[in-house]
Amino acid sequence: MSEKFNQNLIEILKDDLRFVDDEGELVKAAVIDRAWKIDHNLVRLLLGQPKIKVKFFDEIEGHWIFNINTFIKYISDKNFLANSYTRFRNRIGLNIEGKFLRERGEVSLVWPYKDCVLEGGQTREEEKRKEIFFNEILAQDEINRLFDPKVLTNWKRYTVDGKQKVTKIRRDESGTIKENLIIKGNNLLTLHTLKKQFRGKVKLIYIDPPYNTGNDSFGYNDNFNHSSWLTFMQNRLEAARDLLRSDGSIWINIDDDESHYLKVLCDNIFGRENFVANIVWQKKYTISNDAKYFSDNHDHVLVIARNKLSFKVQGIARTKEQNERYKNPDNDPKGAWMTQPLHAKSGNNVNFSYTFKNGVRWQPPRGTYPRYSQEALVKFEEDNRIWFGKNGRAVPRVKKYLKNMGNVRPATIWLHQDAGNNDEANKEIKKVIENYNFTTPKPERLLQRVLAIGSCEGDIVLDFHAGSGTTGAVAHKMNRKYILVEQMDYIHDLPEARLKKVIAGEQGGISKSVNWQGGGDFIYCELLQYGEIYMNKIQAAKTSKELVALWKDIAEESFLNWYVNPEMPDDAINDFSKIGNEVKGLDKQKKLLVELLDKNQLYVNLSEIDDEDFGVSKEDKKKNQSFYGEAYNDC
Repeated sequence: MSEKFNQNLIEILKDDLRFVDDEGELVKAAVIDRAWKIDHNLVRLLLGQPKIKVKFFDEIEGHWIFNINTFIKYISDKNFLANSYTRFRNRIGLNIEGKFLRERGEVSLVWPYKDCVLEGGQTREEEKRKEIFFNEILAQDEINRLFDPKVLTNWKRYTVDGKQKVTKIRRDESGTIKENLIIKGNNLLTLHTLKKQFRGKVKLIYIDPPYNTGNDSFGYNDNFNHSSWLTFMQNRLEAARDLLRSDGSIWINIDDDESHYLKVLCDNIFGRENFVANIVWQKKYTISNDAKYFSDNHDHVLVIARNKLSFKVQGIARTKEQNERYKNPDNDPKGAWMTQPLHAKSGNNVNFSYTFKNGVRWQPPRGTYPRYSQEALVKFEEDNRIWFGKNGRAVPRVKKYLKNMGNVRPATIWLHQDAGNNDEANKEIKKVIENYNFTTPKPERLLQRVLAIGSCEGDIVLDFHAGSGTTGAVAHKMNRKYILVEQMDYIHDLPEARLKKVIAGEQGGISKSVNWQGGGDFIYCELLQYGEIYMNKIQAAKTSKELVALWKDIAEESFLNWYVNPEMPDDAINDFSKIGNEVKGLDKQKKLLVELLDKNQLYVNLSEIDDEDFGVSKEDKKKNQSFYGEAYNDC
């Protein structure tokens, strides 16, 4: 192949954005797919260059015929994209059957390239960061035992008296674990680990996942494109679905960039018939005049039931303003009241009329129907529940008494006065955590409303994008049991530290409204790392030289994927070094090394807890046995 010809062809194909990934690299599979379909735009591109035209078209009686087989064979050749990045992948075996893993994948795992805060749910108007994150998509034949339950370690119980040993796992009379849990580990793998004990037992899931806005402070913008984001969400939502009770629900905080795609994805996973509502939450009350088009002032909260026929809305408590609308101008002994019309928008009695004792004849206005029967109106009149206005001759209405009013049916628009806002959330966390480093945490009032509508005291609440720990803090104060999952080290500085202060009786957020006085406890534990240790070392590396040394260690310790060449040929090392000299070269090198790792060995599987190579202590074995119960012996 002529390198000059190849480069020219590559640049021509890159003119069509359908053939370019989020890193600006040509995606051969996309080109081949369009070639098979004889895509008109592709054909025009190729015909526009004389040398390319001669190579891939045959002239027959003045007409140029696209030679599909010749073109696809040429594009499919492993040397077609023979830059240092591609050559390295070819030499060590990262290209499988001419396809990259991300083109074959069904499961998306995510890691940061370097030590930093993993922030989910950020918005554009907040402080921008330059953290770089990386996701890898794995196909079914690569995940093997990836989803097996994992060994849990580093157990601690935190109470008002400080850190305690975990001696047993508390359960209710049905055998369900009734502990507040904070678990450190990859959230996808943790969700599958939780299935052993919490399948069908979680009443409410709230998540604030990455918004995938592309230019916000969440660091997936370079490597986490739309299709990968959908795969990332699908894997986690499918696992989360299995944890929900039949009357449970999932609440997903998201913005406009992915909300509509997420709705369709949820329809496929949970069933379109189980969609409940799209709540619009006013997250910001000021206008951004520097916005290019519109000031972004709202988020969506998608509400989906596990089974809508079983799902019940609890309603929300009445406000002081709502109660003040009830008056008692006639000194009714039943107390304050307000009125309701006697007609309704639908019904079946078009000729209805009724004459009250005072001579007032009533019939529903044209186009409406009676709300009550004649018998009901007779009863209302006997009970002094019909109001004719102060002059006694107004259109009659029926009284509704305040004492009979329960919770209010929630609306789908939540104003910041009722459900909090971003500014309020930032102030809340600043009061609880000194020197916090987390943009746009969610306000406690937002979670209070979510939990009040979708759960009851004692129910289990799950948040597998724990972030700043707002879900856990609110659940603790509202007497729900909770499970928080987070994989980043800031789990200690934010959710863990925040819950310690909640137990101690901190008075921020909703504390005063629920009369929070402190108390309770929670258990902290981690998925036992194995290959994940190398993941952390790769993230922390500062030079290409360090990464080459890590590559050698990974190969010697047998942490390589089965299809990767365990040797380190000089040519491969040279190509690897050249990559380091490119733009964001160190990040590309880290990505390549992460792809070398066998993902089945990131954490220790429960089935291997007795393997001496992993060194699981007797104490940890007892705690895992207590946590997994009968399932412990099944692995």
